[in-house]
Amino acid sequence: MLLSYSPALGLLLAAVLVQLYYAVYYFRAFAARPPEPAAAAAADQPVSVLVCARNEHANLVRLLPLLLSQDYPADLLEIILIDDRSTDGSGELAAQYPGVRLVTIRSTPAGLAPKKYALTLGLKTARYERLLFTDADCIPATNQWVRYMQRGFSQPAGLVLGYSAYVPEPGFLNKLVRFETLLTGAQYLSFAWRGRPYMGVGRNLGYTRAVFHSTKGFASHIRTLSGDDDLLVQDAVAAGARVAVVAQPGAHTLSEAAETWGAWWRQKRRHLSAGKQYRLADRIRLGAFIGANLLYYGTAVVLLFSPANWVPLAILCLLRTVLVGAVYQQLNRRLEGQLPTAALPLLDAAYFVTYLALGISLFLNRSLRWK
Repeated sequence: MLLSYSPALGLLLAAVLVQLYYAVYYFRAFAARPPEPAAAAAADQPVSVLVCARNEHANLVRLLPLLLSQDYPADLLEIILIDDRSTDGSGELAAQYPGVRLVTIRSTPAGLAPKKYALTLGLKTARYERLLFTDADCIPATNQWVRYMQRGFSQPAGLVLGYSAYVPEPGFLNKLVRFETLLTGAQYLSFAWRGRPYMGVGRNLGYTRAVFHSTKGFASHIRTLSGDDDLLVQDAVAAGARVAVVAQPGAHTLSEAAETWGAWWRQKRRHLSAGKQYRLADRIRLGAFIGANLLYYGTAVVLLFSPANWVPLAILCLLRTVLVGAVYQQLNRRLEGQLPTAALPLLDAAYFVTYLALGISLFLNRSLRWK
């Protein structure tokens, strides 16, 4: 038996089994689900699109025309630009694009998270019940983005979770960023599809005004820098909101990935900092997945120094790489990750090493800042 060689092999086997559970029950089931039916789609309904921006002039010049050119009835679509204390003329762009309403934030009260405060004021001006959110440095993947996302409300749902990918560029960092995005998307989308929603991303998220009021807005975390998306989802689910997943490629948004390791590192630190406020069940579920992967890699490295265990180590690692890798490739196709199949095992290892380093970094230094 494999376990007769070393107790460490037992840990390795347990880690592999946990990973296979997540891969089969959550990820593969989600990746293999049928596409959302277009024929039975609900009618177009009024929807407000909100973009919160601070010093994003160049990005807004690209984004606003794409929002205005969405294939959606103009009388049912409202676009709101929230200018959060910009000094580069971002807010002045609204005047250049008829159909874009401007909300200007002059200052943020001391101690409040700037983006959450800005979003709250912007949301108060929205005319419609259904609200879609994206960021200034994103673009819709297609001119059907608004239509696909707003249809999610008709399932029925008060929260609509979309997927936001990164544009492929040359270099290892870009591939790692896209793999991390793919795996994060696989987690929050597949968990939600299985009835266990825990987060969304502000680059592609929808919720109703009623859901926002049910959580008292961002009240429970208004002083926390991050979490305008995932912590809002946490509160909304706790308040009983129903969640829809809209993951077809036409409903994606696209962003340009960080070009330097430092920029990506700061971005991920900010994103991960909200995790400590998740519900206990969600922390356990996510912790088991992350922990199993870290245990797998850590134990495998230890067993490399034990020649007597090389054969069972090789068998378990090969089994895990083939089975989990096949599921990741399914996700790669479903979410149009455009990652090379051969690179997935290397990216997987690099991601979890980086995740461990990020966790240690946040433990040692919790200071964060908004741009």
